[in-house]
Amino acid sequence: MDVFKIQGGQRLTGKISVDGSKNAALPLLAASLLTSEPIHFTCMPHLSDITNMSKLLAELGCKVEQQSTNEITLQVTDESTSHARYDIVRTMRASVCVLGPLLARRGKVRVSMPGGCAFGDRPIDLHLRGLEALGATIELDGGDIIARADKLIGATIFLGGPFGSTVLGTANVMSAATLAKGRTIIESAACEPEIADLALLLNNMGANISGAGTPRIIIEGVEQLGGASHTVMPDRIVAGTWAIAAAMTNGDVTIERFPLDHLLAVTNILSTVGVHVKQIDPSENPRTCAVQIVSDRHLKPVMFTTQPYPGFPTDLQAQMMALLCLSRGNSIITEKIYPERFMHVPELSRMGAKLVRQGATVIVQGVDHLVGAPVMASDLRASASLVLAGLAAEGETTISRVYHLDRGYAAMEKTLTSLGAKIERVDGSTIVDGLPLVETVSSQKIVQSDC
Repeated sequence: MDVFKIQGGQRLTGKISVDGSKNAALPLLAASLLTSEPIHFTCMPHLSDITNMSKLLAELGCKVEQQSTNEITLQVTDESTSHARYDIVRTMRASVCVLGPLLARRGKVRVSMPGGCAFGDRPIDLHLRGLEALGATIELDGGDIIARADKLIGATIFLGGPFGSTVLGTANVMSAATLAKGRTIIESAACEPEIADLALLLNNMGANISGAGTPRIIIEGVEQLGGASHTVMPDRIVAGTWAIAAAMTNGDVTIERFPLDHLLAVTNILSTVGVHVKQIDPSENPRTCAVQIVSDRHLKPVMFTTQPYPGFPTDLQAQMMALLCLSRGNSIITEKIYPERFMHVPELSRMGAKLVRQGATVIVQGVDHLVGAPVMASDLRASASLVLAGLAAEGETTISRVYHLDRGYAAMEKTLTSLGAKIERVDGSTIVDGLPLVETVSSQKIVQSDC
C-alpha cells in the first residue's frame, strides 16, 4: 500500500491548473445512460472514482473510449443489463447516480446500496422519495435497491432534508425527469454548481431544464435525448485545496482554471485569515480564471460554519482546519453538513495541533509550528488536510493509506512537486519507522457519505 513521504518547510511557488470536477463528472458520466448516441467529454479528471464509474457504465452496456488522459467518449450499445453490482458500487457513493438514468431509460434498475467515505450518515431516502413521486415502485432486496416504472410521470417534488438539500438526489431526480411525461418541479433542490453543470449537459442533449443552480428546478419532459459534447467544470474543491496549500507554506502560487465565482465563501475566509487572493485578469470568466495566492506569515483566527452552497463547503473543512492550526489565536469550526466529519482531528493532533472537539464544533488553538509525524488517512478530504499539514510541518511526515487521495486528486504528489514541495509516493512496505503495517478497523459505525 502506497505511502506519502513529505519533507516539510518548502515554500510553494509556481503555476498550476485545476482539473475537471470529480463531483460534477460522476453524475455527468451517468447521464450517458439516457441516450444511445455518443457523449463526448473533455477536461475529465483522471481519478480512481472516474475509472470505477467507467467500469460500472461498461457493465451497464456503455462503450467507453478513452481518447486521452482527460478526454473520453461514452455510447450505450447494449441496454439488456440494468444491475449495478456491489463489487463496483461499494467503492463510491456517487455510483447511485445511475439509478435515475437507468430507471428513466430502461424502466427498471437494480443498484446495490452505495459505498464511499465513512465519516457521516447521509441516507439516500430522498433519492428514492423523489423517484417514487415520479411513479416508480421501490423495494429493497439483499442490500440492493430495485426500482421499476413503465413510464415516469412529472410531479412536484420536495427534496429538502435534515441536512439540507441532497446534491446526488437532485442529480438523480433531475436526470430521471428529463424523460418523464409532463412537467416536474423540484423544490428545495441543491444549488451546487455541479447541478448546473449537469443541467447544461442534459439541455445540450435535448432536455428542457430551467432553474438549475437555484432551489427550484423545472423540467419539461421530452421523448428522447441525443448526443452531445461537454467540458467538465473545474473542481472547486481541488482549487480550494491548492489555494490553502499555498497559504500554509507562505507561498506564491498562480492557479489557472480557478472557479472564483464558486468559491466566494472560501476566498472570503482566506482573506479574513490573511491570505491574498487576486484575479490576475479581471476580464476573464470568473468561473475559469487565473488567480494568484499569496500568504502573510501571520495568520489570523476565524470562525466559520460549513453550509450547503453557496456557503462554506464541507469538503474544504479539513483543509481549512489545517491552515488555522497555524493562526495566531483561537478559531472555531462548526460542521453542519456531516457533524461527524472530524476523523482528521486526532491525526492533526499527532502533528502538534491543539484541537478541542465539542460535538459538531472544533476549537482550533493556533500553534507556532506543526511537527512531522506518521499519520493515517481516513477519507478523501481528511487525507488532503494531512498532506497540507505535512507540507508546512517541521521534519518528515509519512501518510499511509493515500489511496483515498487518488479518488479526488490526480497525481497529487506530482502537482505539489511541480510547485517545489518535497513529497514522494513510496511502497508502504519500505517504511519501518512510521505507523504499524497492520491496519485496524475502527469500531465506529460505517455509514454512507456524499464524498
